[in-house]
Amino acid sequence: MTAQVHPTAILQPGARLAGDVTVGPYSVIGPQVEVGEGTWIGAHVVLDGRTRIGRDNRIFHFASIGAPPQDKKYAGEDTAVEIGSGNTIREYVTINRGTALDAGVTRVGDDNWIMAYVHFAHDCQIGSHAIFANACQLAGHVSVGDWAILGATTLVHQFVHIGAHSFTGMGTYLPRDLPPFVKAAGNMAKPYGINSEGLKRRGFAPETISALKRAYRTLYRSGLGLEEARRELQAQAAGEPQVREMLDFLARSKRGFIR
Repeated sequence: MTAQVHPTAILQPGARLAGDVTVGPYSVIGPQVEVGEGTWIGAHVVLDGRTRIGRDNRIFHFASIGAPPQDKKYAGEDTAVEIGSGNTIREYVTINRGTALDAGVTRVGDDNWIMAYVHFAHDCQIGSHAIFANACQLAGHVSVGDWAILGATTLVHQFVHIGAHSFTGMGTYLPRDLPPFVKAAGNMAKPYGINSEGLKRRGFAPETISALKRAYRTLYRSGLGLEEARRELQAQAAGEPQVREMLDFLARSKRGFIR
């Protein structure tokens, strides 16, 4: 089976498309692009640079993936974009390739839902099963954990880390790290409890959610200093891997986390 490429699309020599890929009108596929089985590419999409896209993705009209990073230090180095499988990438999404000063690769995992006008800047590392509502904007070097949900127009400062299963409200600005399982909203972002509804939907046990709520109160509501709160969380983490995950995230934080 050969790929179904619209007559008006441009498939440059060297591009590799699996047999059942569909490419819509006026799209442009660059010479270093690889696209996996079952992926559908809409109209006016541009896939550029050294870009590898997995299976069963849906890439809607006017998306731009693999363009050079918006980084003035970039000097044409051979960097890349890697996208997993099962992602939905809606209209006008932009995903820039990495830079030589970091990972060199902008990565997106599997089964993410990426709505219109979302931007992933250079060297972002996106997990799997995340949701990015319309017009979320991620600066360079941002990482996002699995199952995170970012509300519409969330803005994320460069080098910020967003933990797994976290949640942001519409219009949130994140200048610092967002711990896993925590909800945040506002400009500047403030914490608003544990993402308990999301955890229930994903099958987390009530006991686990209660343990995370207790950890949240220790970190944010107890009045303890940070080091005292860490020691208390160490005790709570015994037998509670999700609390341990939160504690490990805090230990890795370089920008500090929202308080």
